Amino acid sequence: MEANRGRQPGTVWLRWAVVGALFVLLIALGRQAPLQAWIESLGGTIEALGPWGPAAFAGLYVLSTLLLLPGSLLTIAAGALFGAALGTATVSIASTLSASLAFLIARHFARDTITRLTERQPRFSAIDRAIGEQGWKIVGLLRLSPAMPFSVSNYLYGLTGISFGSYVLVSWIAMLPATFLYVYIGAVARVGVETAVQTEGTHTSTLEWTFRIVGLLATIAVTILITRIARRALRETTDITSPDANPKPPAV
Repeated sequence: MEANRGRQPGTVWLRWAVVGALFVLLIALGRQAPLQAWIESLGGTIEALGPWGPAAFAGLYVLSTLLLLPGSLLTIAAGALFGAALGTATVSIASTLSASLAFLIARHFARDTITRLTERQPRFSAIDRAIGEQGWKIVGLLRLSPAMPFSVSNYLYGLTGISFGSYVLVSWIAMLPATFLYVYIGAVARVGVETAVQTEGTHTSTLEWTFRIVGLLATIAVTILITRIARRALRETTDITSPDANPKPPAV
């Protein structure tokens, strides 16, 4: 345990550097590839749907995560397409709906199949036991500091004893920090791509960029803090462990 703690700071910042690298890569691609044209084309398709645009995107998100595909890239795309506010609202609704449907499928329609798949997972046994003892608190902590991928965990929670209403409410609230982080990355990256190809005289001001970058760094710092607190609480109150104890970007 002490050895792991000694390596923790470098590992933490290396993992979070991946988030920053993705942000820089999106901007770099805007200079070398028709990424802006692709974003505008997709944005035009969504805009053509009018008020149904966000709904169509939410449907795509729900279908993807129900099929156990990671939702992080779609969450970033929502930021690029809709901006921080509407993107966060769209993904928040979609992720909560996806989590709810997977929960109901596992509890009422595919319980035996999913149970067989989890029989050899000691971590799930620990999660089930902890939720049985402390209920929604454990689900909230696991959402803030996931011990398993988002798409998979949605089905597994359906096998536990938590009530559906408590599960939906706590999942919605606890998923918001990670949702906003990834959406904000997408929103700022789109501005970077647009700035990279804008004509002279229409560039984004240094002050505007300063506010955006500071906002992104502050969001990452708050997410790291929340993840650390959640992991510490899990270690102190349960025997749930993850492959390593270092904070990393939560999955959505």
